[in-house]
Amino acid sequence: MRIIRALTAASLMVASILPVAAQEVVVTATRSSSNRDGFQGTSIPIITLRRTADFAVQRVSITGDTRDEATRRKEIYAMVRSAIEQAGKHGVELATGDYVVEPLTLANYGNLNLSRDSRPDSERTSFIIKVKLEPGMDARAALDRIAKFIKAVPPTGRAQIEKSGDMTLSVLNPDQYRTKIIEMIAADAATTAARFGPGYGVEVRGLDRPVEWSRASLTEVFLYLPAAYVVLPKE
Repeated sequence: MRIIRALTAASLMVASILPVAAQEVVVTATRSSSNRDGFQGTSIPIITLRRTADFAVQRVSITGDTRDEATRRKEIYAMVRSAIEQAGKHGVELATGDYVVEPLTLANYGNLNLSRDSRPDSERTSFIIKVKLEPGMDARAALDRIAKFIKAVPPTGRAQIEKSGDMTLSVLNPDQYRTKIIEMIAADAATTAARFGPGYGVEVRGLDRPVEWSRASLTEVFLYLPAAYVVLPKE
């Protein structure tokens, strides 16, 4: 089947051009376009790769309200530094970023921005606590580890740490799953076309788009391509 062979060749070509760097992205809801061939809005295609996310992610804020600005900022950054030093002892990692995640380290924590809080003479900064989702680990275990870490970070002056929002997930380099997803689409398309007889093939669109994602459960994600196919008579 000519079109199916072309689809398989496309999957091999994509495998050779995947980026080396493992970009990590936060999965908060659905990454989707307003209009896509074959489905609309936040719809998810039938052909998806469901897998456990790489990390459970919890955003936290460190807030300080010491009246003297210089002292207040010194306390906030000192508490961030303390959190970085404590992280490895409690089985967590720290990171920064709203969409693309980067490690938070002793070398770069001074780059964290401070913003005014709702109270007078109060500022805050935020970062991410990550827990690697090992086989068999559920959301409760990840949340417990995060909670224990937060309690273990000692206050510095009037600075305090607290959770901000709900736990979400992150995935390392979603495009590394492109070949697997294309293989799943090819297999489904071939099976569907075969039901119509040897005189039919498929036309597939959307394989050139980035891998998209949606949260599937407390610890799992859907990974997919915004692809659609139609069964057509062979020419």
